[in-house]
Amino acid sequence: MTNDRAVAEIGIVIYPGAQLGMIHGLSDLFWIAGERSKVHGGERLRVSHWERTDEGFRRSFDTMPGAGSCPAVLVVPGALSKVPTPTETEPYARWLLDRHAQGATLGSVCGGAFILAATGLLAGRTATTHWMFGEKFQRRFPDVKLDADKMIVEDGDIITAGGLMAWTDLGLRLVDRFLGPSIMLETAQYLLIDPVGREQRHYSTFAPQLTHGDEPILKVQHWLQAKGGRDVSVSAMAEHAGMEERTFLRRFRSATGMKPTEYCQQLRVGKARELLEFSKRPVDRIAWEVGYEDAGAFRKVFQKRVGLTPGDYRRRFGTAAAA
Repeated sequence: MTNDRAVAEIGIVIYPGAQLGMIHGLSDLFWIAGERSKVHGGERLRVSHWERTDEGFRRSFDTMPGAGSCPAVLVVPGALSKVPTPTETEPYARWLLDRHAQGATLGSVCGGAFILAATGLLAGRTATTHWMFGEKFQRRFPDVKLDADKMIVEDGDIITAGGLMAWTDLGLRLVDRFLGPSIMLETAQYLLIDPVGREQRHYSTFAPQLTHGDEPILKVQHWLQAKGGRDVSVSAMAEHAGMEERTFLRRFRSATGMKPTEYCQQLRVGKARELLEFSKRPVDRIAWEVGYEDAGAFRKVFQKRVGLTPGDYRRRFGTAAAA
């Protein structure tokens, strides 16, 4: 016996430039979850799309038209090419704030976090967005505790998801919340989605800050890049920059946002990822090639930076192993 009632309405907010693949992908995921639930005699999810008109915000799509109550969840998708400006976010943020006051849980994917943060509800709370938008997000919303390593951050009435495809993680999390873990797993299996928690740092690459305008520090950065961050002391870096060591440390951190030792770690780990992906060399040899005499220390640093052991990273991303 099937059940055509909705356990909850999940609304997806559509704005100019919003990624259509994300909108329709989430809609399909929730529909599939509802169908799996119906097979077991459970309830469905009502899915709606919300667009701004001259008369205010209205449903432009609704899988179960009728009742006009506030959705249980409103999700703000990301945009394909850019994040919304403060002027663009303002009317959406104001409307979301009102819906939140009515009891709606708010969610975002990728750059949608900019609209969500504009409500002021993320102040003092942890959130995530696409790792490429991290610096821009932090400049615009310095009172938000950004954790761009996380694929998803669930904080009760606020859920934020990271990269462009993190809508799958958010979707499964909401299915789990409303329809339970069994339906969530069935939905993941149907869509061939990995339901296990992932982190963005598995995928993100080190993108050093090179537009800071400090020429001596930029000179050192290019030098470190050429050396792969290997066998370089802070004193040698300071000498290459033509600075006293204390001055160099202060200027380097100001320009790049990290200590020289952390910067070199990122360069070494980046090279190690490349070797793990495209070669069959043993992990111990890769550790030595990127500048670590102690393979155990390399493994610890790699897992801290990437969130996976070198072996797990190779099994997941290694093209040579796959071939």
